[in-house]
Amino acid sequence: MKRFTQLIQQLETSNKTNDKIAALVSYFSTADERDKPFVIAMFTGKKPRRPVPTALIRQWATELSDIPAWLFAESYHSVGDLSETIALVLPPAAHTTDRKLHEWINDLAALNGKDDEAKKMFILHAWDSLDTQERFIFNKLISGNFRIGVSNKMLVNAISKQSDTDSNKIMHSIMGKWNPGEITYQELIAGAHVNTDNSWPYPFCLAYALEAEPASLGEANDWQAEWKWDGIRGQIVKRNGELFIWSRGEELVTDQFPELHFLRDELPDGTVIDGEILSVKDGQVQAFSILQQRLNRKTINKAQLKDAPIGFFIYDLLEYRGADIRTEPLSERRKLLEGIISQISNTDVAILSPVIEFNDWEQLAEIRKGSRENNSEGIMLKKLSSSYHSGRKRGDWWKWKINPYTVDTVMIYAQKGSGRRANHFTDYTFAVRDGEHLITVAKAYSGLTDKEIKEVDAFVKKNAIEKFGPVRTVKPELVFEIAFEGIAESKRHKAGLALRFPRIARWRKDKVAAEINTLDDLRQLLASTL
Repeated sequence: MKRFTQLIQQLETSNKTNDKIAALVSYFSTADERDKPFVIAMFTGKKPRRPVPTALIRQWATELSDIPAWLFAESYHSVGDLSETIALVLPPAAHTTDRKLHEWINDLAALNGKDDEAKKMFILHAWDSLDTQERFIFNKLISGNFRIGVSNKMLVNAISKQSDTDSNKIMHSIMGKWNPGEITYQELIAGAHVNTDNSWPYPFCLAYALEAEPASLGEANDWQAEWKWDGIRGQIVKRNGELFIWSRGEELVTDQFPELHFLRDELPDGTVIDGEILSVKDGQVQAFSILQQRLNRKTINKAQLKDAPIGFFIYDLLEYRGADIRTEPLSERRKLLEGIISQISNTDVAILSPVIEFNDWEQLAEIRKGSRENNSEGIMLKKLSSSYHSGRKRGDWWKWKINPYTVDTVMIYAQKGSGRRANHFTDYTFAVRDGEHLITVAKAYSGLTDKEIKEVDAFVKKNAIEKFGPVRTVKPELVFEIAFEGIAESKRHKAGLALRFPRIARWRKDKVAAEINTLDDLRQLLASTL
């Protein structure tokens, strides 16, 4: 645990990519071989199952620290992170040990199914054998809140450098389902397990946002344009008579979308296609809020199949007749893909993503203005000569999104952030006017500069009206423009609607609260999108 804790400290103390990669290379060069697969798993989102409810962890920490519950709560509000708070308030360890990370994780997994008393004894013993920094990491593991600022690309580049292995091969290997307790580090990076699993997907090729004018990309006829859809990115894998549907989040979602199961009989063996899962009704792509009705459900009933029917818009062909063709140019992959789709019976469900015909960038810009009419977010631009990269590679794929919706709101609640933001009020709730009252419509914490965060923090501390635990009610004076990608009806929200991906676009210091938008404004916007 000490070596892993040291790695986390090194990663947290620098914002420089090269420093983080160096720390990762050093770790994978010196750490216990059995720990390495667990670290890769955690850094790629494969977190161990939480063995103990957070409420119990908090209760046991309060008891062991021998402080009143109110003082623990105030400490938590001040620190802003429960795992760190517990690590700080616990008494010093009687003795410290250096058990390996994989031993701790295996022991935590063994707690599942045991009674609360057995879990408590294990947790208390663990706290008594770890120093403050190790406790912090341990608490993150047991609470299921382990997060670290390391992208998959950064992790893969570090492993590639340390092991002298091709980064694309590593990226492909760490995709999909694998158990860190059942594979060695060398087996994992070599991809020894990939060819034995029919379901194995490929890393997704991702696009950068296009900030400049498209003319900066060169000749228009070197590019393929498609609509950018707002759905769930996915891959459909057909091998040895079996069909698998993967989400970009590396979840197998085959059972959630029975409409696509007919492809088991119609796709050739050795086929992997990339596309977007969308709700499609009468040939028209529906809003993302409709698709949400189908997500994360163990069973799908007839009403859901009728109300939110699914289509798969197919973008690309990654595997053809069992061969990886990702390095072939897009123009060639598209020809092969068109040949496969031409043999499919139900192209109302398995839909070839249409190529947008255009003669020059000016014409495409005009076409892009109609994006919202078909529930798309804008246009994707893909170089016809491009290969299908693992992750992002600047220059080949671009997303040319339309401008977001915006609404002027007033901040009415504020809460301190977590981690590095724990000492400042950085999480805000915003409202619009509903008659003589204010009604909340969004929460956001991104979009302000460090200087602006300090200004807002000072305002909150000076103008707080009420306190509800960590939340402060503030005078409704600061106006912010909130940007968002979509709007939908919502029975869960008091306003009766929900904004998709809200974030702060700018602080409107030029406006006062009387000038903010109204709930009727948002209702009219919602009606225009239906």
